[in-house]
Amino acid sequence: MDIKNKVVVITGATSGIGEACALAFGKEGAKVVITGRNQLKLDNTLVNLQKEGVECIGILADAGVEGDNKKIAEQTVNKWGKIDILINNAGISMRALFQDLDMDVFRKVMDTNFWGTVYATKYCLPEILKSKGSIIGVSSINGFRGTPARTAYTASKFAMNGFFESLRTEVMKRGVHVLVVCPGFTASNIRNIALTADGSSQGESPREEDKMMSAEEVALEIIKATKKKKRDLILTRQGKLASFLNKWMPGMMDNIVYNTMAKEKDSPFK
Repeated sequence: MDIKNKVVVITGATSGIGEACALAFGKEGAKVVITGRNQLKLDNTLVNLQKEGVECIGILADAGVEGDNKKIAEQTVNKWGKIDILINNAGISMRALFQDLDMDVFRKVMDTNFWGTVYATKYCLPEILKSKGSIIGVSSINGFRGTPARTAYTASKFAMNGFFESLRTEVMKRGVHVLVVCPGFTASNIRNIALTADGSSQGESPREEDKMMSAEEVALEIIKATKKKKRDLILTRQGKLASFLNKWMPGMMDNIVYNTMAKEKDSPFK
């Protein structure tokens, strides 16, 4: 797939992997649409992208609101007449034991991560069917291996993976490419703003961000996988190992995951 002149919609693109994808696809010659819930962050990201020569627009939208996703598709088509690639990137995380977790937090994570993906895909799909384009879901290793204190996040990513597996089979004879991206731990803002049991922001990552794969590296891998029309993309050595061990030695992985998470800063297991 040639990226030049493709119209690419990226949800949740004011930071992290989404912003890195906007820059990477834009530098390949794509016309980029970014979305976000904060107007100031949206404007700042647009300025940064335009400085790099990226042709782009921003749409203020909440991924978890169905009407906002319909607006994204409509405004994109009004601007550029088509949609070639949708990158479902918008997402939030959480960190709290399920027994302590407010159910509103669980619903919020599902609304953004899962329903946001469903809504965006629903309203962009007619145009992507016309262009025989790509639908990309930025999922997680948590999409096939649950981790403690992240029940809502894990559930949302498992749901994403199942949704895309089913959708891929529906559209496989119609020329549409569906890619599920499962990054390992990536240096981004997602852990800093992860929700705690009562819905407040965690404020600080419990992990060493400087030792993780960068968002820019993830974006470049996503472009490569899109061009090759890959089915799945599992990133980082740790992510690939987790995938392998969970498939063949799930019991052992329970203990590995528990012990790893228990060592995190301010772990709820302590």
